Parts: sequence; C-alpha cells; structure tokens
Amino acid sequence: NFTYCPATGLAKGNAQSEFAGWAFPFPGVFLMEEFISTDEESEIVELMDRDDWKPSQSGRKKQDYGPKVNFKKQRLKAGSFTGLPSFSKKIVAQMKACPVLGGFLPVEQCNLDYMPERGSAIDPHFDDWWLWGERLVSLNLLSKTVLSMSCDSEDSIQLFPTFSKENGELSPPGSFTQTSACKNSGKEGINCILSPRLVPSKEVTVAIHLPQRSLMVLYGDARYKWKHAIYRKHIEHRRICVTFRELSAEFSAGGRHEELGKELLEIALSFQGIPV
Repeated sequence: NFTYCPATGLAKGNAQSEFAGWAFPFPGVFLMEEFISTDEESEIVELMDRDDWKPSQSGRKKQDYGPKVNFKKQRLKAGSFTGLPSFSKKIVAQMKACPVLGGFLPVEQCNLDYMPERGSAIDPHFDDWWLWGERLVSLNLLSKTVLSMSCDSEDSIQLFPTFSKENGELSPPGSFTQTSACKNSGKEGINCILSPRLVPSKEVTVAIHLPQRSLMVLYGDARYKWKHAIYRKHIEHRRICVTFRELSAEFSAGGRHEELGKELLEIALSFQGIPV
C-alpha cells in the first residue's frame, strides 16, 4: 500500500489505497540505476551460465560463493570456498563510488535465478546477522522486479500528508503541526493543517521498484526492522539477483572471531572462486 521514492527517501501511499496522500520516511535504502552497462550485464550472465545452477527453494536456482555455514548451530568453516568469481572483481571496485559502501568488503556472493515458469519467489525474511554485517548489496539483472517490505513490529508508524493546499508540493516531515484546526486567512480552508496519522506497522507494506541493472543496498531499519520478499507476481521474465554480504562485527577487527574473518576475506577477495 506504499511505494518507496528514491528521490525523497519517503514511502508514499499508493493512489488506490486508503493511504493515498500520506507518506513516511523510509530510511536504510540506497538505489543506483544503471549501475552496469548492458554489455557488462550480458558478459556477467554469460559467465554465470557456464557454471551449473543448483535447485533452491521456491522455484529458484542458485550459485553460492562463500563459506560453509550452519546458522542454527552458529558454526562456520571455509570448506570448499575458493573466493568470489573473477567477474565480480570489477563490480566490487565500482561499488566504491557508492556513498553508503565505504569500507565494504564482500565475504560472500549468492547468485539467484528467478523464472516465472518455475513460480520463483522468496518469502518475507531477515538475512542472518550473526555472520553477515549491516549492508546487504544486490545487483538486479535481466529484468525489473519489486522488493516487498513488511514489518512484524508492534510499533506504530506516523504518517504525514504529502501535499499542502497552498502549493501542492510535498511537505517534508515536521512541516505540519499536530492539530487539525484550520486557520482563518480570508480564504476559507486554504491553510487547513492536517494532523499526523498513526497506523500499526503490521498494516503497512512498502514496494521498492528495482529497475534492470540497478544496485540496491539495504542497511539500518530496512535491514533489521523490515523483512524483504519477492513475490511470484513480480517475476515477469528471467531475473538474476547477485547479492553480496559483508562480515558482522563478531568476525571483523576487534571481534571474537576476527582471525577467522580475516581468513575468509583473504579467500573471498582473491576472486578465483567457483560455485560451492
């Protein structure tokens, strides 16, 4: 019932929903369109398809480049991990131009292949945060899709009206008062100020539109408070998602498993990997 606007960082109520004309800040999303060229995209997919795709859940296929992990028992070892694939070296280098990716060192890459004929989808979920760090980076290839965000929190979200009657422009958060009184200014109702509206988080879903060849980063609230999903109806053609993950604090400098983290990063950034 809301759609994320990259230009403003707001989730805006959809025209056909009960939240039309309302919005709220949706922090923790970075989206860069045309992150790679069409030629680069073709080359990357061609190289991927030289390796086998393994069946995965919910009609997806996958290629994993990362350590062997048991998330339930919180056990980890390098296993047969030989690094990220060679074609990712250029992608990772280009990421340094993104303002939210300073110091980002990917330790794992997962390629997921979605096809409408297989009913490909992924249910609402959080990515693990015992091993994986704050920033989740995804490159969207071959076709557009929609990332659907939902929240199980008992909290409420404060909405604000997106248009003022005076100029028809977007009102930034805090630009309205918490009253519903209308001022008398000679023109009846012209300065009517709407009160903010509270809505349970569970009643809100936010669509993030991902264009073909776009790069998206989830962090902060979008990573830890909101679950993300891809629904079958949003897979219209073949789509490949390339997700890069960094290490959590526990496996980084000063963390309890710092040495293991160093070892895994050294392997990952050799860029000599084959799917495990």
